[in-house]
Amino acid sequence: MTAPHGRGLLHLAAALDQQAAFDAASYVGPAQLAERGALDFVTLGDTFARPGPDALAVLSRVAPATRRIGLVPTVTTTHTEPFHVQAAVATLDWVSRGRAGWQLDVSTTEGEARLFGRRHAAPADALWREAGEIAEVAARLWDSWEDDAEIRDEATGRFVDRDKLHHVDFRGATFFVKGPSIVPRPPQGHPVRVVDATEGPARRVAARYADVALVRVVGPAQARAVRAELRDTAAKFGRDPDTLRVLGSLVVDLGDGERAAEPGHGGGGPRQTAQGPLYRGGPVDLAELIAVWHASEAVDGFHLAPVEPHRDLERLVNGTVALLQHRGLFRTFYPGSTLREHLGLARPANQYAVTGGAS
Repeated sequence: MTAPHGRGLLHLAAALDQQAAFDAASYVGPAQLAERGALDFVTLGDTFARPGPDALAVLSRVAPATRRIGLVPTVTTTHTEPFHVQAAVATLDWVSRGRAGWQLDVSTTEGEARLFGRRHAAPADALWREAGEIAEVAARLWDSWEDDAEIRDEATGRFVDRDKLHHVDFRGATFFVKGPSIVPRPPQGHPVRVVDATEGPARRVAARYADVALVRVVGPAQARAVRAELRDTAAKFGRDPDTLRVLGSLVVDLGDGERAAEPGHGGGGPRQTAQGPLYRGGPVDLAELIAVWHASEAVDGFHLAPVEPHRDLERLVNGTVALLQHRGLFRTFYPGSTLREHLGLARPANQYAVTGGAS
C-alpha cells in the first residue's frame, strides 16, 4: 500500500511519558493501545535531571506484553559507560525480538554531573560530539559478533567461534573501548537510533548516525527546511538520505473536541510553548494537519506526545489514526516484526564480516 501523491506511508510514534508513574505495569496498557493502532514505535523519556523510572528497564517490562510495536527508551550518553549502554540496548533488542530503539540524549547541567562526581558539566556542542562517538562505537560493538559467531557445539564445549569476534579498539575524546561486546549481535543488527535534531549541536549527530530524527517545529515550511538540511548533511557524510526518517514532534491535547481550523493547521495550532509545539483540538483536525504536512513533504511522519496520556492516546488511536488509515495514509497492520521493518529500513551489514576486519 502506498499513499497518494506518490509518497510512502506515514510513520507515526507516540510518547508514553507519565508524571510520577513508577509502576512499570502502568506503561503496558498505553503501549498495547499504541500497538493496536499499528504505530511504528513508542518512546519513554529519561533524564538525570529529575526523578523517574529507568526508561530502558520499563520498556524491557513492556516488551513481553507486546508483539510488534517498537520500543525506544531515552538513554543519555553523558556520565554513562558507552560499553554498558550499547549492551543494554542490544539486550532490549533481544528481549523484544528486534523491536528496540535508542533515543540518544546528553546531560548538560552541573547538578547532573554532581550525581556521578566524575567531571564537571560541559557545553552542549562538546557533549553532542561525544554522543556521536558513542553512537559510532555502539555500532562497532553491535557488529563485533558476526551473525553466526554462536556455534553452541556441545560435543566440543565451544559456545562461540572466536574467529568471528572482533576487537573494535575505538578511542574517543573521553573514552576507550577495546571490545568485543558481551552481547551477541542484536536481531536488527543495529537497534534503531533516534535523535531529537531540533537544536543545532544535535542536528549534525542526527544526520550522521540517526535512523530517525525528531524535529520540534510549528509549521510545514520550517519542517521542510530542517528535513532538507538533515538530508543534505547526511549525504555529505556519505549516507543515503533515504535511510533517515524525519518526524515532526508535537505535544497533543485532544481533550477539547473539534474546533474551527485554519487551513492545514488543525484546531488549535501547533503553536510554540515551553514544552514544544502544541496542537490543541480534536482528532479529526489533527488527522488533517498530519496529512497536509506529509503530502507537502515537510516530514516523513510524526512523534506525538499526549498531554494526558491515557485520554489523548485513546483519542489518537481511535480517532486520528483510524481516519488516516481510512484515507490510505497509514498502515492497518504490521507487515513485519522488527522496528526496522516498520520504518522501511534495511538490516545493516556487519562491517567486520564485510570488510574482513581483524579481531
